[in-house]
Amino acid sequence: MIDVKDLRVIRQGNEILHELSFRAGAGELIGLLGPSGSGKSTLMRSLLGVQMLSGGTLQILERPAGSASLRGALGYVAQSSSVYLDLTVEENLRYFAGILHEPRSEVGRVLAVVSLTTLAGRVVSSLSGGERTRVSLATALLGSPPILVLDEPTVGLDPILRRDLWRTFDELAKSGTTVVVSSHVMDEAAHCARLLLLRDGRLLFDDSPAKLLAAAKSSSYDEAFERLIESQS
Repeated sequence: MIDVKDLRVIRQGNEILHELSFRAGAGELIGLLGPSGSGKSTLMRSLLGVQMLSGGTLQILERPAGSASLRGALGYVAQSSSVYLDLTVEENLRYFAGILHEPRSEVGRVLAVVSLTTLAGRVVSSLSGGERTRVSLATALLGSPPILVLDEPTVGLDPILRRDLWRTFDELAKSGTTVVVSSHVMDEAAHCARLLLLRDGRLLFDDSPAKLLAAAKSSSYDEAFERLIESQS
């Protein structure tokens, strides 16, 4: 699904990503974690095909990232709201489904996936932050893209809303979707099947949360990350 080899990104003379390499298969729930400035956003832009690469290769479904044929293969949810606040939930989804030439039935399907069916007639501006995030997620799910890239979708949400979103991400992965979720909150690592930990544009760790805790001999993800940094400095 995703094949990254020796990926480098240089902007204004600064190397943002340093020879990253990893592969991801279908149905993986991957946490892309690291502090602000670690390169998470640049890596996500690279996956989406909107970032110029300085070296290495990045293929999505065996095609170069950014290829026109991949436009329906990736769903993306940005940190900021990507839907129209003055339209209802259903009107937003019908609009985006029309742009994507998806049937009307897709609207009902994605509403059910993100548990928004009962709020379909509500204007988006009247929704809570977590509900708006789910509307954005619903638009990204139109057409059932095999890969989802989610940019800090749980930031600022209360624990119950975060839990519900992670359950949705897990269900999507179990259905075969490859889900890449970025976060700067290390405790969210527990929700992922696999972690990619970035710092200063370098991939420090690529394995399961359990392996991270075991390697660091710690029960805290924050402490484990700190020990990982110390061991490689």
